[in-house]
Amino acid sequence: MRRLLTPGMLARHALAIVLVGGFLWLGWWQISRASAGNTLSWAYAFEWPIFAAFVVVIWFREVRYALRAGGDPEAEPATPDEPEPAERPATAPGIRRPIRVERRPAVPATAAAPDAELDAYNHYLAWLNANPDARASDYPGPGR
Repeated sequence: MRRLLTPGMLARHALAIVLVGGFLWLGWWQISRASAGNTLSWAYAFEWPIFAAFVVVIWFREVRYALRAGGDPEAEPATPDEPEPAERPATAPGIRRPIRVERRPAVPATAAAPDAELDAYNHYLAWLNANPDARASDYPGPGR
């Protein structure tokens, strides 16, 4: 529980309270404007409480992460009344190591047959690269 009372977490708690209170107040303000005849305010009246719910979800995730047993042991030293934290796993919770996959060529070298159309297109691209000021209609054709 001491992890929830660090200066950083206290700032997060205060920020969450201010944001949720502000968003709910803005939603109530939009309801009063909407009831006065501003129809666009009805959309905002539903939007601000959704923002408040989003802040609550993010705050809950932060609290849950802080209380997780595999949290960062360097962030707060263990006190005598608390048990030593377990050894940290190699990766953070929810993050997995990449899987190594053997790369193979898409087309085997034995199956690659010469393609006249591809060779002509590559010749055209090489000609365009060699003649940057030329127009496409100036291309003399393949093999020239």
